[in-house]
Amino acid sequence: MAILMQIELPGVTTEQYDALNSRLQALPSNPFGGCLAHVCVPMGGGVKISDLWESEQAMQKFMEVVTPLAQEAGLPQGPEPKVSQVHNYFVPSGA
Repeated sequence: MAILMQIELPGVTTEQYDALNSRLQALPSNPFGGCLAHVCVPMGGGVKISDLWESEQAMQKFMEVVTPLAQEAGLPQGPEPKVSQVHNYFVPSGA
């Protein structure tokens, strides 16, 4: 079942987000497996991230990779993400 993960990360800059994302993309294996959509929005003093995952297991696998890298980079630890079951989603054609 698809899930939506949302988290607000106060104190994380877009530059820190971009650096962490670059590290993730440089990994030999694909840590984004199972991610159907990802959005990062800057907000006053931090970022808000929303991910659509094909399953909670796929999200957990990603979290096992991203969490240690974020800690190594000195990013402030945020709250637990809000996870919701998805009733329906679609990707418009031409997107």
